[in-house]
Amino acid sequence: MEPVQVLIITGSESDLPAMEQCREMLGRFGVASALEVASAHRNPEKVKQLVDEAASAGARVIIAGAGMSAALPGVVASYTDLPVIGVPLDSGMPGGIDALFSIVQMPTGIPVAAVAVNGAKNAAVLAARILALDDDAVRQKLAEYRQELAEGSGK
Repeated sequence: MEPVQVLIITGSESDLPAMEQCREMLGRFGVASALEVASAHRNPEKVKQLVDEAASAGARVIIAGAGMSAALPGVVASYTDLPVIGVPLDSGMPGGIDALFSIVQMPTGIPVAAVAVNGAKNAAVLAARILALDDDAVRQKLAEYRQELAEGSGK
């Protein structure tokens, strides 16, 4: 894996359009990322390998997007001490409520931060905020983005 600050994993190729928005938003903040498809159910070994390689590639945050049972973010969190942000995707029950509940109901000691259903852009903003704690360039780009939002020109 090439050097990245954020690893994005999604459980299915059908999730790529939603999760590509996350990668695009990270790029806006100058954050290097990689987007990989790996299912917690169909290929757990690949998930573990990606998570293990993420830290050595420099990743400081992992974003995991999943629909339906949404096990991926929790599985990722079980393999690492890096912050994990879960993106529930609307592909199961109406409104993605099943995915949201699966992500937020993690056992003590295996936390996963959660954003809104289909909130891949907010996952990117949250990851950038974590990175901005010790990265002035990312902090500045976040400030510019917030100003754009205040002026009504940002999305």
